[in-house]
Amino acid sequence: MFSNIVGNDEIKEYLKKISSLKNYSNSYIFSGKEGIGKKIIARDWAKEIICENEEQKLKFENNAHPDFKEYAPIETRIKIDQIRELQEKIIEKPILSNKKIYIIDNAETMTEEAQNCLLKTLEEPPQYAIIILIVSNDNRLLPTIKSRCISVKFRELSKEEVKRIANDIPEKFLDILDGSFGKYELIKDNQEKFEKLYEFVNNIQSYNLQQLLNNDVLYDNKDIIMDLLDYMNILFYKKKMFELINIIEKTKQKLLLNNNYEMSIDYLMINIWKCIK
Repeated sequence: MFSNIVGNDEIKEYLKKISSLKNYSNSYIFSGKEGIGKKIIARDWAKEIICENEEQKLKFENNAHPDFKEYAPIETRIKIDQIRELQEKIIEKPILSNKKIYIIDNAETMTEEAQNCLLKTLEEPPQYAIIILIVSNDNRLLPTIKSRCISVKFRELSKEEVKRIANDIPEKFLDILDGSFGKYELIKDNQEKFEKLYEFVNNIQSYNLQQLLNNDVLYDNKDIIMDLLDYMNILFYKKKMFELINIIEKTKQKLLLNNNYEMSIDYLMINIWKCIK
C-alpha cells in the first residue's frame, strides 16, 4: 500500500495504522492543495481495505469492484442526483468485502442541496460504509458536514519530492508547480513557451520599449496568460525586483476585470520599461 506514492508520509502511516487496527470511521475529509496526491492515496487505501485477492484488485483497478464507487463533478458540480444515487446504493450490503467505500472527488463542488442530502447519510451511516470526501478547500463544506467527518489534512510536496516525480521537467520550472502537480501537464504541454518567458525575463533589463512590446510570448498566449504571469512573479521575486511584481498583479486585475487583452499587456510592458530604464 502506497509503495509508489511520493509525499505525505505521515498520513500514509496514519492510514496504515487504521487499517492494521481495523479501526475505521464512517467518514473522512481528505483536504489540501490540488495535485498533492489526495485521490491517489484515497484510492490506494480503499483498494487495501476492500480487496482480499488479486482478482478483486483487478476489478478495483478496472472500476468494476461492486463495493467501491467514485463520484466526480458533472459540469463542475456534484449534484443532488449523484448523492441520491449514493444513498440508494449505500444501504445495500457489501458483496465481496466487509466494507463499502465511496469517494466523492472535489466534494466542495457539491451544491448546498447535495450537501444537505449527504448529511442525512453521514448522520446515520451503515456500519460497513466508509465515505471519503476529497477537497481542496474544506471551508466550502457545510459546518455540519465537517463536524461528522474525520479531518485528514495533506501538506504540499517538498521541492525534493516534486523533483523525484517531475524528473522530466527542467528544474527551473519546478517552482511553477508550487508543491503540487496541479500544473504538471500545463508545463509539459507548454514547456517551450515557459522557456521563452524565462529567457525574456532574464534579459529584460537589456531591452528597449519596442523590444518589450514585440514580446510574443505574452501577447500570443492568452489561454495561459495567468500562469505565465505567475511564473514572471516567481522569477522577479528571485531577482528581488518587487516593483515589477506589483505591476504584474495590477495587470492580472485588469485581465480579471475583462479589460482589453492587448492593452493590458501593453500596460504591463510599458510600466516594466519605466521601472528598468
